[in-house]
Amino acid sequence: MQIIVNHIDHIYNPGTVFEKKALSDVTFKAEDGEYIGLVGHTGSGKSTLALHLNGLMKPTSGGIYYDGVDIASEGYDLRSLRGKVGLVFQYPEHQLFEEDVFTDVCFGPKNLGLEPEETEQRAYESLKAVGIDDDRFYVSPFDLSGGEKRRAAIAGVLAMKPEVLVLDEPCAGLDPQGREEILSIADSLHEMLGITVIIISHSMDDLAEHVERMLVMHEGKLVMDGPAREVFMHREELESMGLAVPEAQAVLSDLKKMGLPVRDDLITIDEARREILRVFGRQA
Repeated sequence: MQIIVNHIDHIYNPGTVFEKKALSDVTFKAEDGEYIGLVGHTGSGKSTLALHLNGLMKPTSGGIYYDGVDIASEGYDLRSLRGKVGLVFQYPEHQLFEEDVFTDVCFGPKNLGLEPEETEQRAYESLKAVGIDDDRFYVSPFDLSGGEKRRAAIAGVLAMKPEVLVLDEPCAGLDPQGREEILSIADSLHEMLGITVIIISHSMDDLAEHVERMLVMHEGKLVMDGPAREVFMHREELESMGLAVPEAQAVLSDLKKMGLPVRDDLITIDEARREILRVFGRQA
C-alpha cells in the first residue's frame, strides 16, 4: 500500500465571499506500515487533509494516488477505497447507533456485501482486537463507558479490514487510562497487523511516545515532514506555530541551558528519566 498526496489544494466555497483556502500545495507520501503523527494548530488544515485520504473530500487541484491510481479518476471505486482507508472521526462514539455493540460493528462489513458468516467473524475479531469483553457484545452502545464506546467505534472501522487507519484526535475527552488504552490499541494494530496508522493529535507527548514520523501543518501548508525526534528538535519553529515539544524534551532542554550535560534530543518520559539519572550518576 502506498498513498501519494501530490500538490493538492482545497478551497472551501470557491467564488463566494466565504472562499477560504484550507490546503495549499500539500505533498507527501505514506508507505506501507508507517506510523505517522499529523499535527497542527486549530485551523491548520489537518482534518481537511484527513478527509481527502479516503475520498470523502476531493482536492480543488492536485491529486491523491492509492497504489499508483488517482482516486479521482473516472470509474474509481471509492466505496472500496473507504474500506481500505479507515477514518475514525473525533468523538466517534457519537456515530454508534445500533441496538447492541455487535450489530453496530457488523454495519460496515455488511454494507460491503459480505456474507453474514464473514461479517460476524470480522465483527468478533475486531471487538477482541480493541479489548471489548464478550459480555459487552450485546449490550446497548450507550451503556458502555467512554473508553469502551471509543474502542467499539474503532472496532467498527477495523471490521472493514483497512490497510490504513486514520485516527482524528482519538484521545479527546478521555482520562489518562482511557488515553493509554486507545494508544496501545493503535500500537498493536501497527505492530501486529502491519496497518499504516496516522494519528491526528494536539498532544505532542502522546505522539512522542508512539509515532515514528511527523507531519506538521500550518495555515494549510505542510511545513515539516520527518522522523519525530528530528521534528521535535525545531522547538522555536513549533512554538511560533502555537505548538509545543514533548514535556520530557522541554525539561531536558531547560536543564541543558542551566548547564547540566544532558542530551536534549530525547522525547519520551522514560528516556528523560534515564538521562537525568545518568547525569547524576545513578542507575536507571
